Amino acid sequence: MRKMLIVGGAAAVALISGNVMADAKATYDTACAACHGQGVAGAPKLGDAAAWTERVAQGMDVMVDHAIKGYQGKEGYMPPKGGFANLSDDEVKAAVEYMVENSK
Repeated sequence: MRKMLIVGGAAAVALISGNVMADAKATYDTACAACHGQGVAGAPKLGDAAAWTERVAQGMDVMVDHAIKGYQGKEGYMPPKGGFANLSDDEVKAAVEYMVENSK
């Protein structure tokens, strides 16, 4: 039987969370910013709380699903994975969470 020693508690969680957010920002910078930085094709701009309100109200699962699979909305078009098919679903999810967190 293997025994594990968990060390770090909240500090370790904060470090891991910080790394995930850093990765999410890198994904945003390389794959999302071209549209979400300028509002291209109806994309809600990073930091524009009003533009994100209706989307956030739909829930994170819906937003992530639209980001992964693509979505044609009233105001524009979100291509699947922002046109970056090489991104994993987890990377897309982290980028969506990053944008929402930075648009409150």
